[in-house]
Amino acid sequence: MTEKQPTALVTGADGFIGSHLVELLAREGYAVRALAQYNSFNQWGWLDTIDLRALGVEVVSGDVRDPTFCRAAMKGVDVVFHLAALIAIPYSYVAPDSYIDTNVRGTLNICQAARDLGTRRVIHTSTSEVYGTAQYVPIDEKHPLQAQSPYSASKIGADAIAQSFFTAFSMPLTIARPFNTYGPRQSARAVIPTIISQIAAGKRQLSLGDLRPTRDLNYVEDTCRGFLALSRCDEAIGETVNMGANHEITIGALLALIARVMGVQVEAVVDEQRIRPEKSEVLRLWCDNAKMVALTGHRPSVSLEDGLARTVQWFTQRENLAKYKTDIYNV
Repeated sequence: MTEKQPTALVTGADGFIGSHLVELLAREGYAVRALAQYNSFNQWGWLDTIDLRALGVEVVSGDVRDPTFCRAAMKGVDVVFHLAALIAIPYSYVAPDSYIDTNVRGTLNICQAARDLGTRRVIHTSTSEVYGTAQYVPIDEKHPLQAQSPYSASKIGADAIAQSFFTAFSMPLTIARPFNTYGPRQSARAVIPTIISQIAAGKRQLSLGDLRPTRDLNYVEDTCRGFLALSRCDEAIGETVNMGANHEITIGALLALIARVMGVQVEAVVDEQRIRPEKSEVLRLWCDNAKMVALTGHRPSVSLEDGLARTVQWFTQRENLAKYKTDIYNV
């Protein structure tokens, strides 16, 4: 008897990480259903840049804020990778209600549909921002949660909803907590695309925010393989698991590294609109990935230097750079 092809739903598939995860799952033999947020233009975000027909990917358009849609989209699915979320921290200061609606209620809708349908596995996406500024390093999964922005508060709430469905209903669910993912297709609101796109556009004085914070950077291919590893690990059910490189770098040092990769000399100019409120800035993130390694054996395989080189190569292609407005701060 031929083994049934596993079916995966990726919410947020039209976004940066989601679109890469769709490609990986298709290459790994999954029948992939990709959820793109509905719009009247029938635009599918980064999925529009992928040969979906060759990969056999099915795209559905909808909104995780609608429970009826979530239930319909998840029918017949073995595993759900729930990535759909509002993630821009600056915009969460402006429109916090929308973060609760999408991140918290959207997660509730996915979990409730999974419970009703008996979905075999749910991977819920968290974020290292829930930890806030490190109280100790490296940060393990026992670190206190600190809501230093409406975004991080909404993700703490979403994580709690997800965990409650495991605790109350024995849902086969894992909370994946990636630290800072970067790579091709990342939004211009993030620091690495901000730096690369400005340099590629010919600027040598770069508009940036605070250069002091540290981040633990993970290439998008490694993040996606981490999602896949967790979905195949029964020991990870009911667990929250960090995904990161176990290495920190300041934004200032990152700027210097990217400039070296691109072969230019640059100067950072502080742009006040890019500075978070004083108590809201997360000053230090450094991932303890020991639990991930112990459970799945997965370790990042792409070094920061190699990942940045790949990212620079993608951003400096004319058709890709044209998608970014380097003169406008992307909230």
